[in-house]
Amino acid sequence: MNQSVIRTLSIIAIVLGVFAGNASAQNEAAPETATAPSTGTGFDTLVGQWVRPDGGYRITIRDVDAAGKLDASYANPSPLPFAKAEASLEGDAIQVFLELRAGGYNGSTYNLTYEAATDRLRGVYYQAVAQQKYQVYFERIKPPQ
Repeated sequence: MNQSVIRTLSIIAIVLGVFAGNASAQNEAAPETATAPSTGTGFDTLVGQWVRPDGGYRITIRDVDAAGKLDASYANPSPLPFAKAEASLEGDAIQVFLELRAGGYNGSTYNLTYEAATDRLRGVYYQAVAQQKYQVYFERIKPPQ
């Protein structure tokens, strides 16, 4: 009978040890996945609505993937799709390239850099029809409180 009790207690201890080990491993893995950044590039900082104060032109960035492809559109005031919308890293700087072909823009582009200190996109707008370049910036539109 003593061997039977010892065997039963040994089995219970093994079973409890296995379940406790699994629970511990699950608890340790959860925080890692919860705190992992979405892309690791910082591109998700770009998501939002941006306005160019000198004319009310708007950029809406709905999403960005890890490769830098932007789901974005332009409004002046009607919405227009971008022919190309990409983010990239140059050193620590997030660069944004946007190309317009619709609505008479004929290949006009924005080459912008995200400025974290001011939360702005700043750079050069190339107006393809007039073949002129302009220094511009976009401010993030803050949601109402």
